[in-house]
Amino acid sequence: MTTVAVMQPYFMPYAGYFRLFEAADVFVIFDCVQFPRRGWVHRNRFPLRDGRLDWLTLPVARCPRDTRIDNLAFAPDADSRLFDAIQRFPELTKACSQHSALLDLVMNIGTGTLADYLCGQLRSVAGMLGLSKTVVRSSQLSIDPATCGQARVIAIAKTIGATRYINSPGGREFYDAQSFADHGIELKFLNPFQKSTHSVLTLLLADSAVNVASMICQQTTLSS
Repeated sequence: MTTVAVMQPYFMPYAGYFRLFEAADVFVIFDCVQFPRRGWVHRNRFPLRDGRLDWLTLPVARCPRDTRIDNLAFAPDADSRLFDAIQRFPELTKACSQHSALLDLVMNIGTGTLADYLCGQLRSVAGMLGLSKTVVRSSQLSIDPATCGQARVIAIAKTIGATRYINSPGGREFYDAQSFADHGIELKFLNPFQKSTHSVLTLLLADSAVNVASMICQQTTLSS
């Protein structure tokens, strides 16, 4: 049985996101869909000096509303804007001297697209957690652009050769088990995450990768 998970790339997502890496044989980065401007693709929340959470937002170049995730670009001055933005968050500025490898994952935006940056970041964090899996970008699978919603996910799973599809708990209202079964694919969901929903970066700055990975694995349980 080959198990696949499909999820949009998020910026330093919460630890529960990485349960998909733990549960799947192949992790598909869902970058062939429209950029959700109020989502977690380009931003996450971190503690300010007074403890309140506020957004750290990646500097994305202006783009049409229907731009796909894989076509997003950084703003021309993204490096300096991101550096200035990080100064508002003490746990991130502390990382400059104590956790340089983690800070590099945030600061080094490279010369590619935003999706390139996010995909590389997810691979690196998964590797730190000992959860390295085969990672594929949906934009490279030649799925018919007219295929939408559940049908697109099924098409991705079939292209990968998957016989099981794992989704996050929030996907229950969007997916029908019989539709997947009709294509020879078993549909499973992660159970709700019971630990901190802060960014995995926050957890890794406070604890070892071994302990964070152990918590993720303990929280990776499935249901129909």
